[in-house]
Amino acid sequence: MERLQKVIAYAGVASRRKAEQLIVEGKVKVNGVVVRELGTKVSNSDTIEVEGVKLEKEDKVYYLLYKPRGTISAVTDDKGRKTVTDLFKHIPQRIFPVGRLDYDTSGLLLLTNDGEFSYMLTHPKFKIDKTYIARVKGVPTIEGLKKLQRGIKLEDGKTAPAMVSMTSFDEKAGKAICEITIHEGRNRQVRRMFEAIGTPVVKLKRERFAFLDLFGLAPGEYRELTKHEVKQLRVLAETGKIG
Repeated sequence: MERLQKVIAYAGVASRRKAEQLIVEGKVKVNGVVVRELGTKVSNSDTIEVEGVKLEKEDKVYYLLYKPRGTISAVTDDKGRKTVTDLFKHIPQRIFPVGRLDYDTSGLLLLTNDGEFSYMLTHPKFKIDKTYIARVKGVPTIEGLKKLQRGIKLEDGKTAPAMVSMTSFDEKAGKAICEITIHEGRNRQVRRMFEAIGTPVVKLKRERFAFLDLFGLAPGEYRELTKHEVKQLRVLAETGKIG
């Protein structure tokens, strides 16, 4: 079951805020009955009409993208910048990114039109691991890395414990490369974590999402997830183990 305004937004008819407005104004029907309650939940079997037009149900699709730097993890951008969905122009379904990667961050990003699937993979309670490679300015100290491993205080609260290792460093050049795995998804979290220990991120790439990786893909390329991969991700979110 999903909230009505979310279903309308995921269908690409309107933004979530506009969908809420349409509901309040009595312009949405569920199974032929006008619904004005924002908390209303609907299932796949319900028939939804928005301003007299039936909401068509799309086949669910799931894609893995190697997001290039310089793209926005959004469906649209009010500043006219390139978005990740611009790379999928021939796809008939109205897809959206699962979570986000910063404008300057590259790497693995999932896109789908399945709201429930997206929720299961992005909500912190499901603890889906995401692994990043960070090139940082300066060389982190052992104590600094331990702080990240234990969880570090940021302005929006303490982070969950992370798995962190330094894979290489150059003391003379004042730079290092670190691998970090987290399951949260706060705004610019990895960048803020390294900044908090005095080694700001120069370049960031998401290498893995759960058991998925970027093998065989170049920046800007994508592939469809297999049915087995989709099933495995659902089982991982539900049980914490890969089925």
